Amino acid sequence: MVPTMKQITLLGATGSIGLRTLDLVSSFPEEFSVAGLAARGSNVERIADLCKKYAPRVVALLEPEARDRLAQLLPAPRPELLAGPEGLVALSRDVKADIVVSALVGGAGLLPTMAAIQAGRTVALANKETLVMAGRLMTAAARARGVKLLPVDSEHSAVFQCLAGHGRGDVHRILLTASGGPFRETPKARLATVTVEDALQHPTWKMGAKITIDSATLMNKGLEIIEARWLFDVAPDQVQVVVHPQSIIHSMVEYIDGSVIAQLGVADMGVPILYALTYPERRPTPAARLDLTRVAQLTFFEPDPDKFPCLRLARAALESSGSASVVLNAANEVAVAAFLDRRIGFTEIAALIEQALDGAPAGELGSIEACVDVDAETRRVVQQRIDSHRGGTVA
Repeated sequence: MVPTMKQITLLGATGSIGLRTLDLVSSFPEEFSVAGLAARGSNVERIADLCKKYAPRVVALLEPEARDRLAQLLPAPRPELLAGPEGLVALSRDVKADIVVSALVGGAGLLPTMAAIQAGRTVALANKETLVMAGRLMTAAARARGVKLLPVDSEHSAVFQCLAGHGRGDVHRILLTASGGPFRETPKARLATVTVEDALQHPTWKMGAKITIDSATLMNKGLEIIEARWLFDVAPDQVQVVVHPQSIIHSMVEYIDGSVIAQLGVADMGVPILYALTYPERRPTPAARLDLTRVAQLTFFEPDPDKFPCLRLARAALESSGSASVVLNAANEVAVAAFLDRRIGFTEIAALIEQALDGAPAGELGSIEACVDVDAETRRVVQQRIDSHRGGTVA
């Protein structure tokens, strides 16, 4: 039987997940076509090349001036060009698509992802920050609209696959695996002096700069704990982390009878992306195959929340509910950007986040707009703190 052609809207087209998704579109031209593309707009030439290759009907760029530059680069007939946050929302809401791949980095993905859910579109979720910021609101909206949220993160895709055919009531706990990042064996005393280059040397995955730094601080795993709590509707204490340096087991589910089901595979993001695009079916792919005789050894360790306080901060934010997770995410994004700009040290990332959490407003956030407001205010406060301590320490 010939598969039905699926139309894809891709949010975050020029990031590592976005480009890998487009590679899969090229590999399966009889199955997928691109209805819309969105990006921040920092690489207009790359976006122009993607438009020429994939012929989307609509393109949305977060930066308005990037839209004008793109218009100059594209010959007629060109796609409809949108700009700004409202342009990304319109793309997700109005462009007819079978699946919206949410792969924008950070809080920028919140509004367009919610727009896709409210429009009743299946969402392949690679933007964990959206569920961190508004997990309760997003999952409630998805249930109300009957929308599937299909995880693309390798860990959450693994859990999703391990849960297939089982009731949530049978789950004892979810075990998210972590590589441990580049500093797993680095003494805590040395972390204050590690460089940006050191932190970007991830041992097993090739990813964008922001997520690579999050992996170095273990904040990435903290965000994944929050995402898993909402995505799989489990209690916070049912989500635990185990360090697994080989990155062969992508995550596990332990059931109430003591059975543990794990999903294994090589470190290739193409596998979870394609599974989300073809769910509930699978497709043969040219990805490398796992040879356990060559791997030889799988090892596991407890994470060290003293050396990596971001893990502790994320769990505390989840357990306090309310606005804390929004504050956590916003403070982390600003702090990571400052570290990448060499304005703060590595250990100051966690210090800034902890300071921001101390001032988190109380009470549940009742709307996406409230999340956006808390996010903006947190960014302003953390950025001001960085600016006022330039040349010194923010800790």
